[in-house]
Amino acid sequence: MSIVEVSDLRKKFGKFNALDGVNFKVNQGEVFGFIGPNGAGKSTTIRVLLGILKATKGDVKLFGKDAWKEAVEIHKRIAYVPGDVNLWPNLTGGEVIDLFMKLRGPKDDRSKRKDLIRKFGLDTTKKCRTYSKGNRQKVALIAAFSSNADLYILDEPTSGLDPLMEQVFQECVMELKNKGKSILLSSHILSEVEKLCDKVGIIRQGKIIETGSLDELRHLTRTHILIKTKKSISSLNEIHGIHEIKETNQGLSFQIDTEALADAISYISQFGILKLESKPPTLEDIFMRHYENKVLEEVNETGGVLSASK
Repeated sequence: MSIVEVSDLRKKFGKFNALDGVNFKVNQGEVFGFIGPNGAGKSTTIRVLLGILKATKGDVKLFGKDAWKEAVEIHKRIAYVPGDVNLWPNLTGGEVIDLFMKLRGPKDDRSKRKDLIRKFGLDTTKKCRTYSKGNRQKVALIAAFSSNADLYILDEPTSGLDPLMEQVFQECVMELKNKGKSILLSSHILSEVEKLCDKVGIIRQGKIIETGSLDELRHLTRTHILIKTKKSISSLNEIHGIHEIKETNQGLSFQIDTEALADAISYISQFGILKLESKPPTLEDIFMRHYENKVLEEVNETGGVLSASK
C-alpha cells in the first residue's frame, strides 16, 4: 500500500525549474531515503508534500489525499522534522515538546516522551535560546517520535547531532519501521541512509535519476575485489569490465563491473586462487559514480564546457 505517491511533480519559480518530473512512492512500513546534493530539489519536494508549496504540475498524494487541497487532514497523520529547527526562545525545551503534543491531540504517547528525553539526554528545563543546534534538533525529534503518526518526514534530521545521538536516532527509526510506520528520510549522511533505508531515490537538478533498493542500485556500479593467486595473473588489464588495478601487500586489488564478474573470476581461477575478498559497492560508491557519469555526459553534450550554474 502506497502512503506517498508523487507523479510527474513539477515546480517552477519564475523561469527556473526547481522540480522537473519527479516520481517516487513510499509504501507502508518502508523507510525511503531521499538523497542528492544541495540545491537538487529535496527540500522543495518535501515542502510540496507538506502543502507549504503548491505544485506547478503533477499529482502529489499522501494517504490517497491531495497534498495541497487536503493538507489539514494529512497533517493529522504526519510528523515532520526540518534540518534547521527554530524554536520559541523564551520557552523551555519541555514546554515546546508539550506544546507540539497538545497540538496533535491526546493520542500522542507521554510515556514515550519521557523515555525519549532520557535517550537523547535533553535538559528540558533550559530555555530554547540557550540550546545548541544539536539540542534544538533533539526537541524536534522527541516531539516527532512521541507522536502516533503514520508517516514521518525527516529532512536532514541528524544535522548537529553527535555520533552517539545519531545512533539513538537510528534506533528510533527502526522501532517505527517495525511498527509498520512509513518514513521519508532526506539525509547527506549516506552511511545512515544505507543502514536504515529499504529504498533510495537519488535526485539531481530537480529530477529523480535513480530509484530502487540498494541491491537493485548495486547492479549499476562496480564491485571491489582483492585477490591473491599462486601464479602472476597475466593480461588482467585486457579483461573487459575491470578497472583501477593496483598491487597491494595483501594481493591484487581492482574494481569490476557487475555484469563482467562471472567471466573475470573464471579467467582468474586458472592462476590458482589463494584468497578472494569481494566487497559490494556502498551507497556512496553508487552516488558518486552516478554523479560522475552525469557530469561526463554534460561535458560531452556541451562540447567539453559545463555551464557555470552546474
